[in-house]
Amino acid sequence: MSIKQYISETKSEMKHVSWPTRKQTIVYTTLVIVVSLVVALYVSGLDTVFTSLFTQFVLRS
Repeated sequence: MSIKQYISETKSEMKHVSWPTRKQTIVYTTLVIVVSLVVALYVSGLDTVFTSLFTQFVLRS
């Protein structure tokens, strides 16, 4: 397959792609950011709890 044929087929396939609307892109991006922040806060909370437990039970004994 030549480069020219590859580019031609790629352009043809890209016409079949169902692209999201601007509104969908904004909603999905916002959703990803919110979920990422929630997961980060959850992991940070677990880290704080486990660090505290480790300090109390392991380092003080």
